Amino acid sequence: MQLNKSLSNPAHPYHHFSTGNLQTLKEEPQKRGLNVRDEFIKFYEKHYSSNRMKLVVLGRETLDEMEQWVGDLFAGVKNKNLPQNRWDDVQPWLADDMCKQVFAKPVMDTRSLDIYFPFLDEEHMYESQPSRYISHLIGHEGPGSILAYVKAKGWANGLSAGVMPICPGSAFFTVSIRLTKEGLRQYREVAKAVFEYIALIKEREPEQWIFDEMKNLAEVEFRFKQKTPASRFTSRLSSVMQKPLPRDWLLSGSLLRSYNPELIKKALSYLRADNFRMVVVAQDYPGDWDLKEKWYGTEYKVEDVPKDFLGEIQEALKSTPETRLSDLHMPHKNEFVPTRLSVEKKEVSEPAKTPKLIRHDDQVRLWFKKDDRFWVPKATLHVTLRNPLVWATPANLVKSKFYCELVRDALVEYSYDAELAGLDYNLSASIFGLDVSVGGYNDKMAVLLEKVLTSMRDLVVNPDRFHVIKERLSRGYKNAEYQQPFYQVGDYTRYLTAEKAWLNEQYASELEHIEPDDISCFFPQLLRQNHIEVLAHGNLYKEDALRMTDSVESILQSRPLPQSQWHVRRNVIIPPGSDFVYERALKDPANVNHCIEYYLFVGNMTDDALRAKLLLFAQMTDEPAFDQLRSKEQLGYVVWSGARYSATTIGYRVIIQSERTAQYLESRINAFLSNFGKALEEMSDEEFEGHKRSVVNKRLEKLKNLGSETTRFWTHVGSEYFDFLQNESDAANVRTLSKSDLTEFYQQYIAPESTTRGKLSVHLKAQAGADTTEPNEQNSALSSLLAKQLEAAGFAVDNDRLKIAIGKLDISAGNEGQILASLKTFLASEVNLSEEQIKPVLEQAEQNIGLHLKQLGLESNKEGPVANGVGKLAEKQHPTFITNVSEFKARLAVSAGPSPVTDLSEYEDFDAKL
Repeated sequence: MQLNKSLSNPAHPYHHFSTGNLQTLKEEPQKRGLNVRDEFIKFYEKHYSSNRMKLVVLGRETLDEMEQWVGDLFAGVKNKNLPQNRWDDVQPWLADDMCKQVFAKPVMDTRSLDIYFPFLDEEHMYESQPSRYISHLIGHEGPGSILAYVKAKGWANGLSAGVMPICPGSAFFTVSIRLTKEGLRQYREVAKAVFEYIALIKEREPEQWIFDEMKNLAEVEFRFKQKTPASRFTSRLSSVMQKPLPRDWLLSGSLLRSYNPELIKKALSYLRADNFRMVVVAQDYPGDWDLKEKWYGTEYKVEDVPKDFLGEIQEALKSTPETRLSDLHMPHKNEFVPTRLSVEKKEVSEPAKTPKLIRHDDQVRLWFKKDDRFWVPKATLHVTLRNPLVWATPANLVKSKFYCELVRDALVEYSYDAELAGLDYNLSASIFGLDVSVGGYNDKMAVLLEKVLTSMRDLVVNPDRFHVIKERLSRGYKNAEYQQPFYQVGDYTRYLTAEKAWLNEQYASELEHIEPDDISCFFPQLLRQNHIEVLAHGNLYKEDALRMTDSVESILQSRPLPQSQWHVRRNVIIPPGSDFVYERALKDPANVNHCIEYYLFVGNMTDDALRAKLLLFAQMTDEPAFDQLRSKEQLGYVVWSGARYSATTIGYRVIIQSERTAQYLESRINAFLSNFGKALEEMSDEEFEGHKRSVVNKRLEKLKNLGSETTRFWTHVGSEYFDFLQNESDAANVRTLSKSDLTEFYQQYIAPESTTRGKLSVHLKAQAGADTTEPNEQNSALSSLLAKQLEAAGFAVDNDRLKIAIGKLDISAGNEGQILASLKTFLASEVNLSEEQIKPVLEQAEQNIGLHLKQLGLESNKEGPVANGVGKLAEKQHPTFITNVSEFKARLAVSAGPSPVTDLSEYEDFDAKL
């Protein structure tokens, strides 16, 4: 939180604004007569030295070869033998900063209480890591914990605790609590509960069994840690190398090696009544924020913790077993700690590429694969309880989600130990029905599964928890509409392209009318009749998978659901030659960013050849789109392009978030795609083949861990195509593609000039925007926009001379012809372009000039003199604006629903062995 940094000691680096903006990188240095580049060089010379820097290189090449590369590439980095940066003598908060309560108003509707304790630097305590003992206890969620108490009171929904390193020499220990409405009113009582629990820990000597349990779980996790993506591994390791760990411990820093009760007591000594700051975040409390944070404008208020409240905190820290809250106590021993970690490893010539169907009847379809690739004592069981009621109406979907939240809420205390022991579960509502999963160390999977299923069956809706969760869901739906626009735009595209879909605002509306009795009456209907789809994968035998599936049946006692009642997913088909635009105003009045998702319909998911062409085209445009639209034109920070897969259809999309209008962004995407057609024609065979190799390599990339294989299998089961070998078939199909295949694909589905492509654009429009600029600023801004366009077209221009040329014009009337005529003169006299070169540049400018003017707050005027020789472009077909989504979908054809690409009987394997 930047507010915490701004309220910290100005002499400490934590106080700095680390993001950087125009003010800090240009305006303020200019006021002080500083050259930013010169200052950067000074900073580099002062602080950069090879002995302070760490490098990780991961590759298939030999160590000698990579070492040679490093020597060649980094030999120029000087070793100045600088000391390690440390800030032991200056702390982020001064004495006057303590015992304060800060009230902050967030953009989103969130409520939290955060308690920050300046803490010891644990860098050299890597063997014992005392903060982990403390965070394990304060952050515990089982019976007797702080969370269990405040949750039972209806004051909180979640709690986390742990050390937050700032820099060498400085750290905070933080306790963060997600408050309910009532919890916000009772935040003082919540804080007192935290301090009473701290007193509970302090009054006892540290207990070795707690440390040993944590130590054992850390060892199990490390022993069976699965591979992570190379980019994440190298980035994390380079950071770890900055710590003073022994070389042999760089990968095992998470292990707890030494029990040191004295260090635990020393760490606890920092959790004092004179060594904390409290931050309360809420949109409606206290309501009289009198200050604004410098960088982000956060409204806030700072005051001393009231004397009576501070006195209560001091008393809480002195509490005894007789005076303390009776609900608080230390955690019990964790019964979920895995004890059977054996793996029966059988060598196979080649790992199986697909799961097998080991049960297939009217009630159950059970997919199974025993791990034959990674050999870890882990497994996952995914279960879908298929029921069409869930996706019948938005009200039903909201009730289903509500039911899942209530079950999860009831299981928090029980499941927390399992989570600590590397075993977790999930319960959610989906388009199919209810999804249940259990995964982790397989030793006690069945125990957790039975508890989850029993809780689902026997749920009693507690009115108090109902209202807490209802309020949380309501805030979630509201906050979703205040996220960054690029997070939201996909929801609208799905809403428009799925045969049946809804938006957050519809869910929020339905939620208002749901009461406890609605959930109590509804959820038995979900469990009464189901088809059960199961995937069991990992360190399991067939008998294990069959036994857990039997548990699902016996506990829920569902009747079979005939296939004729299964929900069928379909997507609308955007017809050839169409150009649809859906506009939507964003809810956040302070947001200045617009967003566009520009979607081109390509075809059916099952068309293997078409899917291969889309994959290759997406690969070919990935870097050029980013380079052109973000790096060169600087349209916005978020620029993304690639394939878009729906349930039954495929397409190509470009997403941009920008302060430029969505109409302007659409024009730039059109320009990029038009120009890419020329790039495709001119692409060398060598470059084309290189793109093919990239796609093939990505599709055939080796799975890195058991979880990635489970996800692949379950994704194909959930697709209802069961195309488990899709990656291989995609790679084979891409290998056969020629440049002419891609040219034909481009001309039919992508080219803006195409009469056969189908397009749908979603425009999310910001309410806020740049204020109308002064006339001289308008001219300057217009010249900058034109300069960027010329540079993007490959022409180097003198920006100052262009500003002079445009500055002579009175553009207040928005006369397009006058502007184009001036631009033509400039191109001929200053850039020395021929008539032939000028013509396409002016045609492009003529397409965009109206949007440029609109951005400057000016009305475009096409009357008046027109640049001689420019001519008017042929009238482009006007887009069709979608004003009624139901009518839009009703007029369009829909795709066929999914069906297996291979007869499922080919996967059947009912052999009782294994």
